[in-house]
Amino acid sequence: MSNTPANRPRRFALKAGGAMGLAPLLIGSGPATAQYGSSYGRAPAPTPAPAPVPAAPPSTALAAAPGAPTGPVDEVRLALLLGNNEYPAQQDLPPIPKNIRDLKASLEAKGFAVTDALNLDLPRSRAAIDAFSRTVAASPPNATIFFYFAGHGVQDQARNLLISAGVNPSVLGDVQNGSLELNLDVVGPLAPRTTGATYAVIDSCRVSLRSALRDRDGLNQVEAPVGCLIAFSTAAGKPAISSALPTENTFYTASLVKVLNASSEDTSFVDLFKMVRRDVRDTMLNHPIKEIRMVAQDPFIADNTRVNVPLHRRSAAQIAQAQAATQAEEESLWREIQAGLWPADIVRLCSKYIEQFPQGRRRQSVEVALEGAQDSAKILQRNDVKLYKSSFHNTAAQNPTLQQDIARAARGDKDAAKRIGVIYKDGSTGQELGRYEGWLQYAAWLGNGIASYDLALLYRKLDQPDLAARYESRARELGFTPPPSLRSGLK
Repeated sequence: MSNTPANRPRRFALKAGGAMGLAPLLIGSGPATAQYGSSYGRAPAPTPAPAPVPAAPPSTALAAAPGAPTGPVDEVRLALLLGNNEYPAQQDLPPIPKNIRDLKASLEAKGFAVTDALNLDLPRSRAAIDAFSRTVAASPPNATIFFYFAGHGVQDQARNLLISAGVNPSVLGDVQNGSLELNLDVVGPLAPRTTGATYAVIDSCRVSLRSALRDRDGLNQVEAPVGCLIAFSTAAGKPAISSALPTENTFYTASLVKVLNASSEDTSFVDLFKMVRRDVRDTMLNHPIKEIRMVAQDPFIADNTRVNVPLHRRSAAQIAQAQAATQAEEESLWREIQAGLWPADIVRLCSKYIEQFPQGRRRQSVEVALEGAQDSAKILQRNDVKLYKSSFHNTAAQNPTLQQDIARAARGDKDAAKRIGVIYKDGSTGQELGRYEGWLQYAAWLGNGIASYDLALLYRKLDQPDLAARYESRARELGFTPPPSLRSGLK
């Protein structure tokens, strides 16, 4: 459709950019969409310098100084929020400043020292991350770190690129030379943290609504390093949609802020992101506009954290008081749930908790565990998943880290399931090869595209082309694009 003044219908409310930056979908001006009429394409304003990164709270120095008290200290929490709303070629993203403002307020209420910046070019973005990384490095090892990016994003040759302000998302060369690379520039400098946690949240609006109904060009699946959780606002290879109104948030950040503000203080960050995922799906699948329902987002989570961090920052005194006030019976059942390694057992224990403690302080986390275990139990009933109860229990006794991954896999964690499978990759016995295959099958049907592609490589090696083709197709369906170095394995 031409976009000349004579042929220009009212613009649709939702706009996204990214991938190869197609224009927004144009829809008639009926009452359902009239509120969204808007004009884009403002000339980029001068890029502000990044805000100074705050020093870690005083407790950081206390915890690190020689001779400092060894007992509990107040938790250190640091956050960096980067948002880009000004892009050329009418691909600006009006909600981003509101995203940054609202999320900053919510994180500060949870005890974070927040640094935020809007519309940085690539050099200034890297400078802001470098400064933040130095502050993180000086913080205690159990500090909680939060990184957030909102703007255009795209994958190129299996790399996830976060496009800097002022870069045209439609010009591939500009995108390649003007973007942060998620793993190299962001996750790498901030991880790993074995006794703390790093959360990297990417609310990347990537494609036009028109291409959202047709293409698969979103960000690529990733594996989180130790101590890190990575959350995308939508599934790998799928679009995330942005409103055209500066008075609204993007769908994902709206849910993130809502759940942050409403959740109990004992809810963990891991459970928070699962609750946000559920809220985004429910909101978009029940949206009154059909086109939004058609591109409903399903947020992606890659979790490899090693500690459960509650949402609310606690002082040493509050931590001690909360521990003393815990009811023994409820806490005992909670420990049973945490120790559960078989999905059916976890479903039973979680159901018991909800029945006995309907207002329990762990209720939200139990509901998350129940949902994940129910999904896992269904997958284990598939005829093409060769994984049994003995695989969950016999392996667990070997080491605590492996036991933790098995517990996560039993609750539907696709990345933990894949990590377990890798342990058996080079096994010399048929039993070990069978467990490698079974764990990767389980991970693939939980949604791990990388595990599915590894299965395709395995079946190709075993001269089973039908299974190889099936799992390669599954990997691409899940949004995983293999780097060139791996593609030769299927030729």
